Amino acid sequence: MSHYKTNLRDIKFNLFEAYRTQEYLAAAPFEDMDQDTAVHMLDEIDRFAVDEFASSFVDADRNPPELKDGEVTLPQSLKDTLTAYYDAGWDDLFRPPELGGVAAPMSLRWAVQELLVGANPAAFLAIGTLLPVVLNEVGTPEQVERFVKPALANNWGGTMVLTEPDAGSDVGAGTTKAIPVDEEAGIYHIEGVKRFITSGDHDWAENIVHMVLARPLGAGPGTKGLSMFVVPKIMVNEDGSLGERNGVVATNLEKKMGIKASTTCELSFGIDEPCVGYLVGNVHDGIRQMFHVIERARMLIGTKATATLSTAYLNSLEYAKERVQSADLTRMADKTAPRVEIIRHPDVRRMLMLQKSHAEGLRALLYYTGWVQDQKQRFPDDNTWDKLDDFLLPLVKGYSSEKAYELLATSLQVFGGSGFTMDYPIEQYIRDTKIDTLYEGTTAIQALDLFFRKIARDQGQTLTALSGEVLEMVKGGPEELAVERELLGKALDDTQGHLGVMVGHLMGSQQDPKGLYKLGLHANTLLESISEVTIGWLLLRHAEIALAALPEADSQDSSFYEGKVASARFFARHAFPKAKVRRTAAEQEDGALMDMPDAAF
Repeated sequence: MSHYKTNLRDIKFNLFEAYRTQEYLAAAPFEDMDQDTAVHMLDEIDRFAVDEFASSFVDADRNPPELKDGEVTLPQSLKDTLTAYYDAGWDDLFRPPELGGVAAPMSLRWAVQELLVGANPAAFLAIGTLLPVVLNEVGTPEQVERFVKPALANNWGGTMVLTEPDAGSDVGAGTTKAIPVDEEAGIYHIEGVKRFITSGDHDWAENIVHMVLARPLGAGPGTKGLSMFVVPKIMVNEDGSLGERNGVVATNLEKKMGIKASTTCELSFGIDEPCVGYLVGNVHDGIRQMFHVIERARMLIGTKATATLSTAYLNSLEYAKERVQSADLTRMADKTAPRVEIIRHPDVRRMLMLQKSHAEGLRALLYYTGWVQDQKQRFPDDNTWDKLDDFLLPLVKGYSSEKAYELLATSLQVFGGSGFTMDYPIEQYIRDTKIDTLYEGTTAIQALDLFFRKIARDQGQTLTALSGEVLEMVKGGPEELAVERELLGKALDDTQGHLGVMVGHLMGSQQDPKGLYKLGLHANTLLESISEVTIGWLLLRHAEIALAALPEADSQDSSFYEGKVASARFFARHAFPKAKVRRTAAEQEDGALMDMPDAAF
């Protein structure tokens, strides 16, 4: 039986009821996809994800990949999963139309990715479509012919290669060198060591294309001195055929807490043999080019976290409805009272609603961001959509990963001691999900990015516009949600107050640089408050839609819509009051923690 439980009904609600994607399907730039086709595709990918893609989730965790003589071997079950994915043709959805793909909106693509990455994250991370797609955007026409088209035709793997052992998240401190061989042709020799490279090597794909950041000789320090290079594992001839082995080799396979089936490698370049790299686009613009990859990867991590919390909740819900233990709380003194399903116990119901409201809230944020990306495609000359997409990205990645990991412990708690065993998937979910708060930029990095790049540099314009939409909801709506709208208004005020404190610290840092310490101590909590106000606003929008649909709904849909209203109400009462606590903490910050001697810790 599959570990994976999907919430296809909520996915369809987001796509077709909340964000009304059907209103712009079957027209440019999404002419390949109408609503009927989209619904059929979602039904099929849901079945595929549960039955086939999830099949190696447990086995590959228990029998992880192995490294021998510089080659990584995958377990057969994981190879079978990857073969099934490509045989079914699902990779076509993620290719651009000019490369044989489907003209579909991003919101629908994220729906498919939610279903797949939740079913088997290690397998989905081994799929190499992203890198050729990015190289198609930033590479030269010759690189598209030589690397992109063969990669897509032959299902090659692909990686993003940034991290170095001594640099970590400080990408600009990287020391990997690019030595010019033929600068006019953009050919270099790459020398250095990179670490934590997802799917850095494996024996399923016949070739792997690495996208590597390196510093050309004579280039300046920091990220501005980095360039991006195409480094194939196997050399690629000009006609796209494979040649000799390149000088990049896996020199370590990380032994990890979780997501063990994902081959996280140390890659060494140019140790025994020269490692040839091709300058991407024939321009030294590495960090900007790499952000084409990073931004998609960050969105995927938020999607992974959301999908995992959702299936964990649904697993714990099923268990709570079946597990019989103890009498009803109102009859605990009666030793003859019948035992009840644990879903009847108040604390279990509280834990279930925590999971339900947040899983639906994270999904609402994910699909709202997907809808914004659809508008970017529809209206490419209107940069407000691009700015809103940028603003939402640290929320999707940072908040979703933190909240999912936090609430997976609640999922396990519903199971009691049984959840701590491998009889149920929750313990693997927890192990596999912790990485989401760490890679593609830790939560603190996301929070600082939100404040400095998405708010301060933007002079608050995007946040102000979004806050205006939230305020419109506060002003009026269904009477049934009046209390929740009032709570939303208070949370918005407290979040704006928190932001004001942070701006004050930023302005004050011009006279006293230590003001930045105070800002840094409360950046994560600002990320949390902005995320929860945004999510709560979206859930209340969903509740309004559900209330309008209830009078004509059948019994099954009635239960679903009632659940949507309950989620919004619970989230409002649970999450919104926290904004005041965070604001107060920021206002009272004296920076003493930064003056505390290291020896006192």
